[in-house]
Amino acid sequence: MGLTPPIPPQLARPRTTLPTGETWVYEPKLDGFRVIAFVEDADVDLRSRNDKPLSRYFPEIALPQGRYVLDGEIVIPRKEGEDFGALQQRIHPAESRVALLSEQTPAHIVAFDLLALDAESLLERPFRERRWLLEERFSGDVELTPLTDDPEQAAEWLETREGVIAKERDAPYLPGERKGMAKIKRRRTMDCVVLGWRPGKLEGTLGSLILGVYTKDGQLRPVGHCSGLKKKQKAELPTFLAPYESGQRGSAEPSRWDADRELEWVSLRPELVVEVSYDHASDGRIRHGARFIRWRDDRDPESCTMDQLED
Repeated sequence: MGLTPPIPPQLARPRTTLPTGETWVYEPKLDGFRVIAFVEDADVDLRSRNDKPLSRYFPEIALPQGRYVLDGEIVIPRKEGEDFGALQQRIHPAESRVALLSEQTPAHIVAFDLLALDAESLLERPFRERRWLLEERFSGDVELTPLTDDPEQAAEWLETREGVIAKERDAPYLPGERKGMAKIKRRRTMDCVVLGWRPGKLEGTLGSLILGVYTKDGQLRPVGHCSGLKKKQKAELPTFLAPYESGQRGSAEPSRWDADRELEWVSLRPELVVEVSYDHASDGRIRHGARFIRWRDDRDPESCTMDQLED
């Protein structure tokens, strides 16, 4: 078919504002697993952005027969947007569980680029040509991501979806490179109670703040953490937080991503409020960590409630 694994996907360079001008077109940012799909007749080989095989986890995904390579996103749709929490549950070692979830929470591919067709590689062709071929060949058979050249439509997606992917019309496909594409994430903010903190890698420093909000029944529930603090903050915050310590500290179960990493924590009385920004939440928790904005001395901890959290 002209292209075989591995092909690392082209990546987007982060931006804070939408690029504008005739050279740009826009897609809504999807909340799923990036996938390169290699199709040879009826055989579908799904690969993650790190070239990990994904086909066994999504037996329900079918694509039209042929010889081609698609770039897209595996998603589980919901009323508005995508359900990333349900998608994460699909990566399970038990075949019986995979089969059950494929029926309960079926996923599908939303395609946004065509990298090869028949025996021809399309990587050197401009995006506008690849997109035209994608629509010409697969429209009606495969779900395609919306595409517009209207910045106003892109601005609306920036308010209602996960963000926007901007692409240069004439850019070739550059595997693994952050060229020809930009991503602009939707920015959300919320006020949280600081439940505690975790030590940093360096002795005497802070690594992250543990965040919580109140539920409708008055329970204080952890919703995530705030990291990415400045070096000076990491050094000064343990002293600043010391008067608020509750006397409880301990170590949680090792991280599922790093078996050697103990998640030590220091508990605080629920008296401090911090404003943070975050990109996305699912299942009532902040994903990927939040970013510190400022302390909110003017805010009562009890007013920090779960209804602030936007999925």
